[in-house]
Amino acid sequence: MSLADHRSTLAPQGFLRVAINLGNPVLAQGDAGAPRGPSLELATALAQRLGVQARFTCHHAAASVVAAASENGWDLAFLAIDPARADRIAFSAPYVEIEGTYLVREDSPARHVADLDRDGLRIAVGRGAAYDLFLSRELHHATIERADTSAAAIALFDQQRLDAAAGVRQPLAAWAQMHPGHRVLADRFTAIQQAVAAPASRPDDALRALFDTVEAIKAGPLLGEAFARAGQAVTLVR
Repeated sequence: MSLADHRSTLAPQGFLRVAINLGNPVLAQGDAGAPRGPSLELATALAQRLGVQARFTCHHAAASVVAAASENGWDLAFLAIDPARADRIAFSAPYVEIEGTYLVREDSPARHVADLDRDGLRIAVGRGAAYDLFLSRELHHATIERADTSAAAIALFDQQRLDAAAGVRQPLAAWAQMHPGHRVLADRFTAIQQAVAAPASRPDDALRALFDTVEAIKAGPLLGEAFARAGQAVTLVR
C-alpha cells in the first residue's frame, strides 16, 4: 500500500495538521505568521505524498508540541527521540543529528561538559526540551534551572549569572557571537537525534508507511538542500 492509502488515518481531518517548533532554529525559522525551514519543507513533501495539504501550527518550545500530542493537537511533528515521550508519540528513524552543549562566560573555568556537573553549579535549560530530559537523567551534582523556552533559558543564564545555559549548539553559538565575553564548549553532552513524529495511537501499518516514506525522502536531496537553504550546517542521518 502507498502512503496515500493511509490518508484517512494519518490525516483524519482531510489535511495534515503539522506542529512546528520555532524554539529550535535549526529546524524552523521565522515567526508564527511566516514560518520557514527544513521542518516545513519535509512536512510539505510528506503531505504531497499523502495527497493532502499541510497546515502549520507554530509552537515556541518542544514541551508545547509534546503537550499538544495529548490533546490530539497535531498529525505530524518534528521532535527529538526520547524515551520519556514514547508513550504518546511514535518516531521515525532519525533524519538529522544536532549537538547539545553549554554556553558559558569567557572566564568560566569549564572547558569540557563534564566540568559542569559539580555541586553548587546552576545550569539553565528550556523546560521539556530534549536536552532537559537528557540532563535530568544524567546530571548528578549540578542544579537545573528551567525556563519556559530555549531562548528564555539563555536569558535566565544571563540575567541571573548562572554557570551555564544548555541547548542546541547553533543558537548558543549565535548568541555568544552577539554577546562578547561568552563562549560555547567544544564538546557535547549528547547528540540529539531529530525525527518525524506522529501520534502513537495511529495504526501500526499507517505509521510504517509514513516512516518508510521518510526513509525514501532521506535517500534523496531534499533534506540536504533544505538545511543548506536555511544556512544550517548539520549532520544528516541517512
